[in-house]
Amino acid sequence: MSLNDVWFLLIAVLWTGYFVLDGFDFGVGMLLPAVARDETDRRVALGTIGPVWDGNEVWLIVAGGATFAAFPEWYASLFSGFYLALLLVLVALILRGIALEYRNKIDDGRWRRVWDRILVGSSVAPALLFGVAFANLARGVPLDADHEYTGTLLTLLNPYALLGGVTLVALFALHGAVFLALKTSGDVRVRARTAAIRAGVAVVPLGGAFLLWTALGYGPSWLLVPVVIAAAALVVATVLAGRDRDGWAFTATVAAIVAVVVTLFGSLYPDVMPSSTDPAHSLTVTNAASTPYTLTIMTWVAAVFTPIVLAYQAWTFWVFRRRLDRSTVGTEVGLPPRRTEATAR
Repeated sequence: MSLNDVWFLLIAVLWTGYFVLDGFDFGVGMLLPAVARDETDRRVALGTIGPVWDGNEVWLIVAGGATFAAFPEWYASLFSGFYLALLLVLVALILRGIALEYRNKIDDGRWRRVWDRILVGSSVAPALLFGVAFANLARGVPLDADHEYTGTLLTLLNPYALLGGVTLVALFALHGAVFLALKTSGDVRVRARTAAIRAGVAVVPLGGAFLLWTALGYGPSWLLVPVVIAAAALVVATVLAGRDRDGWAFTATVAAIVAVVVTLFGSLYPDVMPSSTDPAHSLTVTNAASTPYTLTIMTWVAAVFTPIVLAYQAWTFWVFRRRLDRSTVGTEVGLPPRRTEATAR
């Protein structure tokens, strides 16, 4: 296996980590109206991701940086061709961070409702756009001989890609609901379990159709294995969520996300950006890669710092491992204290 292949696998691992970790952040954000009935409930739900959401986004930054360094040609064609879609993702991620930080700055119900709506929208949008983007990569996009994207935004909005986007939204909703059930007690947990069952009922047929379309239409025959694993994991997660087995349900949604990423990246290899215009114009792990010297240096850097990052993030989750309820919200779960007239004075 060459370093080109190693870095293709590492980028797939980085995207897997991002979808697993920030996936439940997106799910919690988009499900906020369904699991919270008042401000205390909302603080309980948001308290589950308060200490970790910004750290989870680091996986996206590292995935983008690794793509730039390891496969600069892929990075250039991807970001130029998907420029508007990726700009919308960036705007949504910025708005999500602002909503999480600013909703408690003023003790006013209308103020919070505005930011909560922004939080819901900025949680759905990235999931939808990431699904559309990865589906288009699996399907292939129009590239010319210079590896320049020749399509338009409407080219990316094809039925297969839109199905991929909707599937990822439903998958993250299930993942976030199961995470909420795992991390909370009381009414929020009960509503989260109900939301998990509803999301599971939606994502099983959507995910099955999308992944089967991917395996049969754009990938080798062995992709049927992760497709079956993903479908089984989604069914198991839905069933376990209804039986109060939150930990195992969360494990099942993680397995489903891993299987989805394996299916998508497996449909690409040995390409990194297939050309629908002419296969000869496709970007591959060979013609899009950096020099061997660059990849060697990157490999040593990754070998040293990746365990440190993993250990730090594992420690963070361990520190904030307990369940939250209506009596445990505030600064101890990473949220700013709720401002009142008394505290203002």
